[in-house]
Amino acid sequence: MTAAVLPLPAVDDAPRAVPLYRLLGAELRWVLRRPRTLVMLGLFALVPVLISVGVALAEAGPGEGLIGAVAGNGLMLPVVAITLSLALLLPLAVAMAAADAIAGEAAHGTLRGLLLAPVGRLRLVGMKAFGVLVVATLAVLALAVMGVLSGLIVVGRAEGQLVTLSGTAVGPGDALGRISLVVLWTIGQLAAVGAVALAVSALTEHPSVVIASVLGGLIVFGVLSAIPALGWLEPYLLTTGWTAGVDVVRDPMPAAGLVESSLRALCYVTVGTGLTVYRMLRRDA
Repeated sequence: MTAAVLPLPAVDDAPRAVPLYRLLGAELRWVLRRPRTLVMLGLFALVPVLISVGVALAEAGPGEGLIGAVAGNGLMLPVVAITLSLALLLPLAVAMAAADAIAGEAAHGTLRGLLLAPVGRLRLVGMKAFGVLVVATLAVLALAVMGVLSGLIVVGRAEGQLVTLSGTAVGPGDALGRISLVVLWTIGQLAAVGAVALAVSALTEHPSVVIASVLGGLIVFGVLSAIPALGWLEPYLLTTGWTAGVDVVRDPMPAAGLVESSLRALCYVTVGTGLTVYRMLRRDA
């Protein structure tokens, strides 16, 4: 008499895809737990405080230039702080985040595990881009929020209004709307920097190369835009429209510079993201 052989239940050995929200949450925790990120955000929050203290100690009335426009006009401070930081500090923060996102993972040997995990390389690129965008957003918000608070508390405001560079005054609601606009516009410009930085990060295993490449490129762009004979290059340089953020404190507010620089940033985002995806899809695990 032979014993009947019962079929074993089928076991699904296929790896299951990790939900996107868990990937984004893990990336967010990883980004915010880095001491470098926390120190960097603290420094950005300190920038408008230092500007406000310097303006208050000067005890001078409204003067020439952006810094002079802050005196007695506290709601101008966040726009000034963001504009000044966009020249170097904000791109540096984004480049550091992008360098850690892929090149840093490769340098520490953890990128191989991510490439072998059941995540999908397109989702991996999206996860890393999300982390870089979070850093950019938090840095700009730190400047804006502390700029508003420092401007109102330390510098003061002109009868509850914002005095524009055109000499007119707008109410606090309109002023906060203009500040929100420059925040969104700046995040868009930083997204372009982050996309290019991620593309470089996907091509190397050395984070310092990413930072040097991005900052060196921005410096070269600035030099090229300062040469009159190379004026035909300006429409193609990302840094060309970075002074357009100041237009939000003009009355009436000119939108041409903001729109043009945003479209240029979108082109850089498209190219940078495409190069990152192409490299990650072809990268060996």
